[in-house]
Amino acid sequence: MTSNTVVRLPPAKVAESEKITINLGFVDLGHIDLLVAESFYANRTDFIRTAIRNRLAAHGDALKQAVARKLLVLGLQHVSAADLEAARASGQKLQIRVLGLASFGHDVTPKLALAAIESITVLGALQASSAVKTALAGRM
Repeated sequence: MTSNTVVRLPPAKVAESEKITINLGFVDLGHIDLLVAESFYANRTDFIRTAIRNRLAAHGDALKQAVARKLLVLGLQHVSAADLEAARASGQKLQIRVLGLASFGHDVTPKLALAAIESITVLGALQASSAVKTALAGRM
């Protein structure tokens, strides 16, 4: 395995989404509420998700090219202590690149993460203990 190898690991059970907060102007919010009241959408969240998906679809080709160019794992990548121990035992450091969710097992220690991970890029969400996140901050 070279340092440029993308490791695909088995999925773990994690939350299906991440909560975000946005600020909207009153007129925009009123327009959304009117569309909901007129039964175009079930609720505000339905409208916002649909709008986001439509914009992502409009940029679909550019997104696919960027994912391929950046060698990103698309979706979920779970990293356990065993995965990191195997990389460390082989003398290699991982370059983790994820578009979606990168999650680290509860058994991953900051020391092990530093010993086995060269760099980590996450476009989406990172689920790890605060100690692991702090340890890896300089490699993100």
